[in-house]
Amino acid sequence: MKGTVVKSTGSWYLVKTESEKVIPCRLKGKFRLKGIKHTNPVTVGDKVEFEMEPESENGVIHSIQDRKNYIIRKANNLSKQTHIIASNLDQTLLIATLAYPRTSLGFMDRFIITSEAYHIPTILVFNKSDLMKGEAEFAVDETIKLYEGIGYKCLKTSTVSGEGIEDLKLLLKDKVSLLSGHSGVGKSTLLNHIEPDLEIKTKAISTYSLKGQHTTTFAEMHPLSFGGSIIDTPGIREFGLVDFDNAEVSHYFKEMQPLIGQCKYNNCQHVNEPGCAIQKAVSEGRISEERFSSYLSIISNVDIYE
Repeated sequence: MKGTVVKSTGSWYLVKTESEKVIPCRLKGKFRLKGIKHTNPVTVGDKVEFEMEPESENGVIHSIQDRKNYIIRKANNLSKQTHIIASNLDQTLLIATLAYPRTSLGFMDRFIITSEAYHIPTILVFNKSDLMKGEAEFAVDETIKLYEGIGYKCLKTSTVSGEGIEDLKLLLKDKVSLLSGHSGVGKSTLLNHIEPDLEIKTKAISTYSLKGQHTTTFAEMHPLSFGGSIIDTPGIREFGLVDFDNAEVSHYFKEMQPLIGQCKYNNCQHVNEPGCAIQKAVSEGRISEERFSSYLSIISNVDIYE
């Protein structure tokens, strides 16, 4: 039998068949013996084949179809293991807030270039626009101006005022979308607003730390009544990059791509080398200092936590 993994709890997986039936499945033992470095050999979005256990309503997954793409990160800052967040995506949506809690540009850039590396379009959704007043609203608008200038689609949303909600539904229609971001940025609240029948649990921001508190425990794919499906994920505190060669990092910064090959030295890493076209572009304001700082932190293997 064939199906799509719609929920992963680490040891059990819910698989939706072509007839829309959902079957609880476990992994066949061989998946544990292959020396896989991922914490999760099977992830939400995977197309799998399974067989029913004798005299049981549960199944056993015995093979995974090749993934067209996936989003991956370090399991944690110190771990050598990796965690696949989701697979077979049409697009990723990074839900961000510049306050309540704050999403740093460094975190955003790490998520974006991971999507770039796997050829997955990214949309930046700046949520809680109703709370952004005065200087905060100006900061959001300037950030949107920066990323739209690079070529990324951006959207402001609010479940309080309704801003951007209908536009968001249009972006999600008939696509498989990954929803990600820090805890507390409003992913679950947005989903409940778009699809009220989901009734996903939400939790208030901690008044002590102004950071989010985890409500989504496991990644899960939800069908959308207007077409498509969305994968809700647990909030991510840090985004550790996996298997990025420093020489290739600049290729995943859209504004740097046209300048690659124009530096004096072929092996230029764009840090402090003479005749660097990218450093020149930064000094002339054609590449933002914020994005260049993100680039430098990535090639220095500095993890972004905020």
